[in-house]
Order: sequence, then structure tokens, then C-alpha cells
Amino acid sequence: MKADIHPTYFDKAIATCACGAKFTVGSTQEKIDVEICKLCHPFYTGLDKVLDGAGRVDKFKKRVAGAKK
Repeated sequence: MKADIHPTYFDKAIATCACGAKFTVGSTQEKIDVEICKLCHPFYTGLDKVLDGAGRVDKFKKRVAGAKK
């Protein structure tokens, strides 16, 4: 391995979300600002809303439910 070519690794880097949540992560950057995290993302909070004007999502869910039977 070549010496002095790798970036500095921070074991306790702070990742801050726009919602105010802070996480300790390992990174090559000491401070990370993100717009969305697992605490405010609709997929993880269960508040996701699907906009479907043609009914394709409902049709797919019915097909999946029928396949499970």
C-alpha cells in the first residue's frame, strides 16, 4: 500500500438532518448535513402517500394479494 494517499477517517463524525436529528457515523468527513433521514423519511415513518390517478397501485396490490393465496 502507498503511504499518505488515503483520506482521514473519522470514527465519530456527526450527521445532522434537516429535521434536527443527529447521528454518529464513520466517515471521511467530520460533519455531514443531510436533508432527510430515517426519522423523517415517509417510507420509514409509514406516512407515505401514493398519488395514483389511474388506480394502478390498487390493481397491483390486489394482484399481489391474490398471488399470496
